Formats: sequence, structure tokens, C-alpha cells
Amino acid sequence: MRIGIPKEIKNNENRVALPPAGVCELIQAGHQVVVETNAGTGSAISDEEYQHVGATIGTQSDAWAADMVLKVKEPLPEEYPFFRENLILFTYLHLAANKPVTEALLKAKVNTVAYESVQLDDRSLPLLAPMSEIAGRMAAQIGAEFLESPQGGKGILLAGVPGVRKGNVVVIGGGVAGTNAARIAHGLGANVTILDVNVNRLKELDAQFNGQIQTLLSNTFNIHQQLRTADLVVGAVLLPGHKAPTLVTREMVRDMPDRSVIVDIAIDQGGIFETGTKTTTHDAPTYIEENVIHYAVANMPGAVAQTATHALSNATLPFAKKLASTSFEQAIKSDIALFRGVNTYQGRLVHEAVANDLDLPYTSLNSFI
Repeated sequence: MRIGIPKEIKNNENRVALPPAGVCELIQAGHQVVVETNAGTGSAISDEEYQHVGATIGTQSDAWAADMVLKVKEPLPEEYPFFRENLILFTYLHLAANKPVTEALLKAKVNTVAYESVQLDDRSLPLLAPMSEIAGRMAAQIGAEFLESPQGGKGILLAGVPGVRKGNVVVIGGGVAGTNAARIAHGLGANVTILDVNVNRLKELDAQFNGQIQTLLSNTFNIHQQLRTADLVVGAVLLPGHKAPTLVTREMVRDMPDRSVIVDIAIDQGGIFETGTKTTTHDAPTYIEENVIHYAVANMPGAVAQTATHALSNATLPFAKKLASTSFEQAIKSDIALFRGVNTYQGRLVHEAVANDLDLPYTSLNSFI
């Protein structure tokens, strides 16, 4: 199969779909790989390193002309003209929060597998997990930075000092991202509270942190109460395939202390804050609503591209090899996790959660495969 790796064009998206090690494995398996020139620059990977393992360096058009395109983030409008029937696109898509790209993919009859939808039998999301780990760990350090006075924050040190209170960090969601946010915030010395709707998960977190963080059942009352004294709030709720639920109302944000910070990891799925009406970029990462600083960058791991590129490739490469080794239909039939990851197929929307959230017609993939 001919596999293309285009350069990411999203603002400050410095990741690349595969580093040379992953490209080498595909080539050794008998595939051709075309990498767009400078695709790896943001991850400190040169064109020469790709050429050294056997890749061809080409233009954007060359990369998109492949049978299967591997990307990191969802295509932007400038890339829609490259869509065509039977192209396989393997990337993060987050379609439930992006109707225009969904409609463009359907119109062109692109077959897509979304990283965030690939799901194992234990309900885990193996291709989302590494980026959730990174985004969660970044959330605490980003929040700490924007709490500093020169960044417009309230001038709070999360660790405090003897005789002065520590910062209060509230994490909404106890999954991979939320757990990692709590871990870093706790490591910084903050008072950490994590909320989740699953009591069993709260028990696991209590044991994991040796009772050193506060765990609370997530409900409207508890969220509101915790936000009244929060210095940093991390939104880390994911409903696979769905748009993120709005769990924090404008009133709750209004009751937060002035110049507190919100970091919404779920913004790529629409975000959980009613005031989170904007998606920001690394160039201009924050805005103010209700006198609270909102950080809403949809590609947080792009800021730590060297780490993120390799972590992402470790997870995606085995699935990319399966997709490349046979026909699309046979690949998804032979791997239920990949089957669950298919979002669009032959011009039909085949992911029910996405279809429901976008109010678009849904077709079961079982009717095709």
C-alpha cells in the first residue's frame, strides 16, 4: 500500500503521524511511504532521517495522493480538496464537535478511522490514552503558569509555602486525562479534589493516591461547591464519540474566585464549560469570561511534540500496519477495535454517537461489512 504522511497545518501542531522508526516498520512490511517535506520538523525530525529509512519525500499533494493518509489532527478546510472516494484517513477526528469536516468527508466518500473511537473490549481507548496522559500532565503545569500575576492570574503558587495556603485544584473527570492532571497537581503540592460519576473509580483513585487527594461524586451541587474556592479547574470528561457534556454553567464560573484558571482538556470535543465558547490556539491560548482565565487549546500535546509524536506512534503503528496489510473491509472485520473506530464509510456516517450529536443520518456499519 502507498501511505502518505502530510505535514500538520493546524496552528502550532508540531506533531507528525509517524517518526522514522514507524515509517521503517511500514517499509519493511512492503509498503511505500511518502512524507511531505518538513513534516517532522516540529518534532525535530529531518527529511533526511525519513529518507534514510526508505521514505520518499514529496509535496503536500504527493502525501495526500496515497491510498491511506496518516495524520495527527482533523483535516482543515484547506485540505478538503484532497478528499476522494475510497481514501483511507486514519487520524484524530472528533467529528461530534465538527459538522463541516464530517459533511466534507461524507460528500467525498472518504473511509475514516478515528483514533479516539478505536475501542478495546474493556472499553479503553488505546489511541486516545497517550495524548490524554500528556494533556492531563500539561494541564497542571499550564494552570500553574497562568495563575502567575504576569500572565494575568491571581498570583497563586500551587505549592504554597509554610504559613501560606496551597492552591486548590479541582479536576472534573477521573479518567486518564483527569488522573494525570491530579497526579501532577498533587506532585506540585496543591490541594487536589477529583470528581467522577463512578463511585468505583473514586475508590480506585483514593487507593492510588493513598488518600492524599479528595474524591467526590460528580454532581451539580458538588461541582458548584468546589468551584467556589478553586484556583485551577481542569475539565477532563470524555464520552466516547459524543460531544462533551456541559457540566459547568456560567453561574458556576461566575462564582469562582476572580482570575482563577480553567483548563478544558475536553475542548476538542466541545468542552464542558458553558463559558467555553471559543477554541483557542497556542499563539493566543487564553481568554477571559466572568473574570476567569480560560485555556482552551484543542491540540495541547502539539506543544510538546517530540514527546507526543513518539507516544502517539507507539499506540497507532500496530493499527496502521493492520489497515495497510489488507483491504479496508478485511482489516476492520478482523479487528473489532478498528471496526468500532470507523466513523465514515462509502459516504455514510457509521458511528452512532457522532450521528446523534450532529443530527445526521446514521447507517450501521454491519449493513456493509
